[in-house]
Amino acid sequence: MKKSIVKKLLLLLFVTTIAWGKDTLTFVAVGDIMLGLNWPEDAQALPPQDGALTFESVKEVLRSADITFGNLEGVFLDSGGVPKQCSNPRMCFNFRMPERYVKHLVDAGFNLMSVANNHTGDFGEPGRVATVRVLREAGLGFAGLLNTAEYYVYEKDGIRYGFVAFAPNRGTVNFHDVPKARQLISDVKAKSDIVIVSMHIGTERGDNVSRITRQTEMFLSENRGNPYEFARVAIDAGADMVFGHGPHVARAIDLYKGKFIAYSLGNFATNAGISITGKQGYAPIVRIRTDRQGNFIDGEIISAIQRGNRGERRPFLDPTGVCIREIKMLTELDIPEAGFVIGNDGKITLK
Repeated sequence: MKKSIVKKLLLLLFVTTIAWGKDTLTFVAVGDIMLGLNWPEDAQALPPQDGALTFESVKEVLRSADITFGNLEGVFLDSGGVPKQCSNPRMCFNFRMPERYVKHLVDAGFNLMSVANNHTGDFGEPGRVATVRVLREAGLGFAGLLNTAEYYVYEKDGIRYGFVAFAPNRGTVNFHDVPKARQLISDVKAKSDIVIVSMHIGTERGDNVSRITRQTEMFLSENRGNPYEFARVAIDAGADMVFGHGPHVARAIDLYKGKFIAYSLGNFATNAGISITGKQGYAPIVRIRTDRQGNFIDGEIISAIQRGNRGERRPFLDPTGVCIREIKMLTELDIPEAGFVIGNDGKITLK
């Protein structure tokens, strides 16, 4: 009789676990990813072993989460496309990656990729169409393309994750359209347990753009938005965490209404075409834990740095903790009211 009762209790516990999913969720987020250039054809920059080593040093960390996010800086397209033209050729960068390289993202453990940025249109409509096809065939979630992939909902272990991505660029879901952004996030929240928002936002170029000003930021006469303000718009509309990228350097982290914000995660795996000098070579990894309602529990900054020459660059774990020191300093300067403490070991704990 006792054995029968124990079996029933164990069965009930199993069924309850399946029905309700996990109580604690883990998320890993990184910044810009550009895996190798196959354009121009006469000056390709492809990695050794066809990219198989790109995430080798950081793979264990990337695979350690329920959801792993990155920003896809460029398009998957084997050939052709319409290269972007710019008024200033010196400031014109077109990123086209071999389609087969998507397997490296899958192998590394990525679930979600933002395609909302200033490089998603580098090869016109052929580049966008190919990228959508390649990501879908690989089973990767993505969002950020206007009218094509404005959001994504993904279920894993009984939890529904909604994903929305924004940028100020043509063809992307634009954060300047605040009413639409609010409505989209709210609609996705109604379909999801957790909503993740990505924002390609803020000025760029060089080490001197690391600070959060809480003001509108410009780059080459383009309005690149106000990261501090938009993160709050997103959370007020239903976002449970906000991951920023675009400035190519790490910025402060924040907590608003119990929800985590990373204003910029810099460059993570940028094989060529993007400077990695100085702070632009920092490749921070943020790992956070939340409850089922998306409320921040604790987290960790894991320091990594990019090394290698053009075509050979990749992120390596950094035992010196340079990213930890950088983000800790910036957070204490720019968001002194943040409701957590960053330890010298990178641990993020609530006050």
